Amino acid sequence: MSLFQIIFMIGQILILTLILIHNAPIMAWVERRGAALMQNRLGPNRIGPLGLFQSAADGIKFIFKEDQIPGHVSKFYYVLAPLVSLVPSFLTFAVIPYGSQIDLGGGQILKFQIADLNVGILFTLAIASLGVYGIIMSGWASNSKYAMMGSLRSSSQMISYELSMGLSLVGILMVFSSVKLGDIAAAQGQTLLQLGPIALPKWGIFIQPLGFLIFMTSVFAETNRLPFDLPEGESEIVAGYHLEYGSMKFAILQMAEYNNMLTGSGLLATLYFGGWQMLFPLGQIYSHLALSGMTADWVRVAFEIGSFTVKVLFFMWFFVWVRWTLPRFRYDQLMDLGWKVMLPLSLVNLFITAVMISYGVI
Repeated sequence: MSLFQIIFMIGQILILTLILIHNAPIMAWVERRGAALMQNRLGPNRIGPLGLFQSAADGIKFIFKEDQIPGHVSKFYYVLAPLVSLVPSFLTFAVIPYGSQIDLGGGQILKFQIADLNVGILFTLAIASLGVYGIIMSGWASNSKYAMMGSLRSSSQMISYELSMGLSLVGILMVFSSVKLGDIAAAQGQTLLQLGPIALPKWGIFIQPLGFLIFMTSVFAETNRLPFDLPEGESEIVAGYHLEYGSMKFAILQMAEYNNMLTGSGLLATLYFGGWQMLFPLGQIYSHLALSGMTADWVRVAFEIGSFTVKVLFFMWFFVWVRWTLPRFRYDQLMDLGWKVMLPLSLVNLFITAVMISYGVI
């Protein structure tokens, strides 16, 4: 690896880290403005234009707020739990590609992906599953029956829906014969169906619509978002697993949740909506701008990053949209949906996918 490739990799890591750090305050503002829009209210509008600096003010408050540790908690695990939730949320996005690659010549290739692992999606699922330890640890270390109840409900919810999530992805892996997210995104650039001048791309949403619905629902459950936010149902268990947390520890737990939302949005875009692929050809743009060679490659990647970003932003907004649209499930409804509906449907999806592959339909 050349010096330029190393610098390029470090730059990607720094930029992604900054995005993940600022994701929570930005999404907190979006949540408030989105809730106000849907409920015919104003939302944050005093601190900065459109209330844009409200999240910055909240962040300052979190930093300077007294960081008390209740006397009845297990101090070591109480402090460790937020970090155990936060670290996996930073690692999981590392394998998601947001652009293809550029060949600089001489064997130097720039990949717009921090870690192009040969286990790809398996790494993401494995690391994401570690987040449940932070949740159960925070409830147990709080020595509070309410926090413990919230952490138990959250862990059972996450474990239940991880099964359906993993099985829903098997269909995608069967179709594209790879677990590398870069290969899956690149393969979706193929044409699935040609209807005159219109070409239907081989996106996961078109070849795995049932798998997409199962995976998307599982992402909502995994991230504890409405209508699956049972661990944080104030009317039932006060405030869930983070009941005893305040100041920056509480902020870290919320940051982990928003980062998991970002990872889920990135996976939805990569696996089912073509990743960086676009619906329109770039050849016409190149010919109009008279681009060629390395300049054309950088322009192509810029469009790819823009396409991926738009898809991720849509799903991040979709999280907010659903939150203020659907009511919270009861806990028995949540578990029934996971075990009696989602799991059988994921097995049906595998059977249908196998039949379609065997007959050469996809």
